[in-house]
Formats: sequence, structure tokens, C-alpha cells
Amino acid sequence: MDHESRSPLKTRTIVAQGFGAVEPVTRGLVSPIYMSTTYLRDADNGYSNGRIYGGSDNPSVQQAGALLAALEGAEDALMFGSGMAAANAVLQALDRPMHILASQGIYYGLRVWLEDVAKRTGHAVTFVDTSNLDLVRGAMRPGETGLVWIETPSNPLWSITDIAAVADIAHAAGALLCVDSTVSTPIFTRPLALGADLVVHSATKYLNGHSDVVAGGLATAERNEMWERIGRARAQIGAILGPFDAWLLMRGMRTLHVRVAAQARTAAKLASRLVGHPALSAVLYPGLRSHPGHDIALRQMVGGFGGMLSIRVKGGESAAVAVAAQVELWKRATSLGGVESLIEHRASIEGAGTPCPSDLLRLSVGLEDVDDLFMDLVQALGVTTGSFGRL
Repeated sequence: MDHESRSPLKTRTIVAQGFGAVEPVTRGLVSPIYMSTTYLRDADNGYSNGRIYGGSDNPSVQQAGALLAALEGAEDALMFGSGMAAANAVLQALDRPMHILASQGIYYGLRVWLEDVAKRTGHAVTFVDTSNLDLVRGAMRPGETGLVWIETPSNPLWSITDIAAVADIAHAAGALLCVDSTVSTPIFTRPLALGADLVVHSATKYLNGHSDVVAGGLATAERNEMWERIGRARAQIGAILGPFDAWLLMRGMRTLHVRVAAQARTAAKLASRLVGHPALSAVLYPGLRSHPGHDIALRQMVGGFGGMLSIRVKGGESAAVAVAAQVELWKRATSLGGVESLIEHRASIEGAGTPCPSDLLRLSVGLEDVDDLFMDLVQALGVTTGSFGRL
């Protein structure tokens, strides 16, 4: 199955058109925000319009879900109040305590949840470097492993996991594969087409793209019993996205293609220019040929390698923090995927027990000019070299 298999239209057209929805009263080209929480019953006490209550039947929320499903080539998609809410619904929908295999490099909030709540509710959890297929095979427990959870590219080291290969391993053991594709976005990777069962997004990030909405999305390859349980879990735990946030998300998604394509181009140029800088010990970006996962990324990331990279600063944590303190254009803030470029010292954010190196700075590339972003980094890196480094 290729990237355009479920639609004759290209993803750029799908997102820009947003299904070409027209507001039925005024014929406006922008859909309204549907705020109602309840809907009128028919005279016979039925609901011929198919809507019962705003928690799960809101048209604004459903519109965003339908667009995500189209982008992912999915049979269905649901929107949530956050990416963690979407992940939590998957875990809540597991029909029994089971073994969960997860990437070492996953969103730290989910890692904490798996180490705490999942284990307290009876699940066994194993973290492995899923870019190493031998480690994945060795960690599987046939008959016990029910869910494999991977993130690729993984945050913040940007290692690459072979989705198709892990899907084969998971399915051979009777497990589901869920892929966190927040960073790659459906513009560059469609995990369902590579064999995944579920794909999750922190829609707060690239899907929205403007740092003004917290949301999550989940898409499925198949409407099945597991998917039905996920839908019920969404309602039962109250993980519902509000209509105004859904409307803002939909607006952001309509520029998704042009945004992430531009961000990926800038990230690639920055990574290439920063390689060999005297203040850095490493530049981590899957688009670099020197990256250990580059060949796999080349196969499964179609058209770009994403807008995220990390740099490791010589001199350790104090030097990294000093660099972050000197930037002017890059904003010192948590999150990623917005139009503004962000820089963050991840280890101090994640705290004790983090697998993130203390000398690492995570960079989320926005839509600014590449030369301006590069020069801002160079002047900041001059703090550790005593000069303006390599221009």
C-alpha cells in the first residue's frame, strides 16, 4: 500500500481543501464552530441525524478526525483532548493485563505513565532500543506481549525504527503495533501503510502547528473490537476535544503540508551546516547520511526527514545550558512543531532518570529564514568556543 492508496488525491490537496466543506446556511467556505452539547430527538424519540450528545458526536471534532483519517489512509480516526489522552485510551482498551514492549525513546510523559500506572494495573512493561530489531525480537513474549509501542523518529535522539519490520515481529507474536508518528507527520510517513495497527499523534505539535491548541489524534487500520473499546474509553475517561479547539486544529491542519515541508528543508540545511562545528560533539538528524538510521528513514519517510534535530554540546550540561541562554531568535520553551523555532535542554525538563544526555539541546525548527536561525545558533555556540565558530 503506497502513500496515496486510499484516495486519488495527494496529501497536499487533501489538507488544503479540508474536504471542501461549505457552511450550509451562508455557503461560507469556512466551517462554523459547532458548540452544542446536545441534539433534538425526533418525535418517535429517535435520533435520525445520528447525533445524541456533544461528548462524542460534535461535528467540529468529527471533521478534524475525518481529515486525520484521510491523511493516514485509515479506516477511522478519533480526536482527543491531548496526545496523552489518546495514548491512555489505547492502554485502557487492552482487554487484560499483558506485556507491553515500548521504545526506549518515547515521549517522557508516556514513559512515566508506563512505569507507574501501567505496572500498577498489572501490565508488564519492557523498554528496548527498537531501532535494533534483534533486541525487539529478544524482548517479545509470544502469547504474553499484546502491544508494541514505538516512536519514530524518537524524541529527542531521533533514532529510526523500521516500522514494517517491527510490525512483522509484533504480529508474529500476536501483538498490536501502535506508532507515535507525531514528529514525522502523515506528510512524511504513513505507519498504517507499513503494517501498523494504530498511529497516534500529539496534535498539539505539527498537526495544529501554531502553539495554541492541546489535542491528540488516533487513527486505525481497521474498525474492530479493539477500536470499539478505544472509542468507549475515550468517552468513559472524558478525553474529549472541545469544539473550539477542534476548529483551530482543523484550521492548522489545512496548512500542514506546506509548513512541515518548509520546516524539514530548513532542518536539513541547519543539520548539514552544524556538522563539524567545534563546539559540538554530535548533530542528530535522520536526514544526515552519517545517521545510523538514515537508510531506513529514506525508505519510510517520503519527501523529508522532519523538522526536529538535536545537538550535543562539548563541555557537558553547563555548556549546553549556556548556549541555550544566549540565543535570541530561538525561544527557550517546551513543545515542538510550531511556526516559531524552539530550543530546549531536555534532560533538565525530564528530571531524574531521564535517558536524555545532559549535553543535548533539542531544536524544533520553525518557519524563520534558515540563515537567521543558523547565525543565531553560531553566536550562541561562540560562548563555548570563545569565538563565533565556523561560519
